[in-house]
Amino acid sequence: MRGGKKRQIPSEALIRWYLQVERPLPWRLSPTPYHVWISEIMLQQTRIEAVKEYYARFLKRLPDIFALAEVEEDELMKLWEGLGYYSRAKNLKKAAKIVVREYGGNLPAHYEELIRLPGIGPYTAGAIASIAFQERVPVVDGNVLRVFTRFFADAGDIARQDTKDRIRKELEDQLPPSKDCGKFNQALMELGETICLPSGLPRCALCPIRKDCRSHAGRKEMYFPVKSLRRERKVEQRTILLVTDGARFLIRKRPATGLLAGMYEFPNEEGYLSPVDLEIWVTSHGLLLSSKKELVKSKHIFTHKEWEMQGALLLVEERGEAAVADFVWAKREELNEKYAVPSAFSVYLRIAMQIENDGETLDTAGGNRL
Repeated sequence: MRGGKKRQIPSEALIRWYLQVERPLPWRLSPTPYHVWISEIMLQQTRIEAVKEYYARFLKRLPDIFALAEVEEDELMKLWEGLGYYSRAKNLKKAAKIVVREYGGNLPAHYEELIRLPGIGPYTAGAIASIAFQERVPVVDGNVLRVFTRFFADAGDIARQDTKDRIRKELEDQLPPSKDCGKFNQALMELGETICLPSGLPRCALCPIRKDCRSHAGRKEMYFPVKSLRRERKVEQRTILLVTDGARFLIRKRPATGLLAGMYEFPNEEGYLSPVDLEIWVTSHGLLLSSKKELVKSKHIFTHKEWEMQGALLLVEERGEAAVADFVWAKREELNEKYAVPSAFSVYLRIAMQIENDGETLDTAGGNRL
């Protein structure tokens, strides 16, 4: 509220525009509570185009909450492979089991109940409640924050929780009636996704509410939103080991908690290992090294850290009782179909898929012999 006058986004104009431009996304064609829930979880930190294929495959295998509650975790991780932020998938299963046990397999219809389920925060609860159940609640994500702060030339720091809470409260006070609330929320998100863009110049000429936009009137669109800088990510150097006997590769399951919890990975060590270090690693695991080769370097960015990776391809033979009890020997088809390997290792997974069954293939993987 500024100068005694209530701030108001023109909801009718926004909804009218949305109904004209709404994209025919799969989860919009059949917005059941389950479909809305799965799509909103997948869309967190992931581009729409990337989600479409995962969404279709996920629903084909797990068409309802009962199937999700019963799926084995390794299969669920494989379905999620490549989407990242794997705790999302684990929380889906946890929440599904609760919904089956306490709600008879039907997602609760109210925001306050939804937000108590694992993996469902204020944004997701608001999206499900308003879109699937027409409950009069707002949604606040990065797109909505950007539209709101630009429209009102609001200088609040959107990195701060108190700013997000204030904006959410303001949106609560100006929501349209329940029957239109879901469309209003979707329209705000669509506007931020397609018109009120985060980088480069926003496409203001196409905006349905530009005539009332304060930052547009002052030609200060790029001043908003205000966002304090994140702390720098920690950079870690790691060596990724493709250890193969020609037909199989060593992999291991990561711990049940922490980064990439429960996923399968190639052996890897902190720092860049020297050729001598690689030989020591092989012999210490009861293996006989036939040849070794340097692989391409790769980088993967997580939310709070960054991996700078170098790879090594190690052709080995088992020698008696190999000390690889914590590892699994996986065939290529199993890497592709059975074990969920996170996208952090995607470069090395592709190399593993291309290697033939004989030593000659060391020359096809790129890099130099070590």
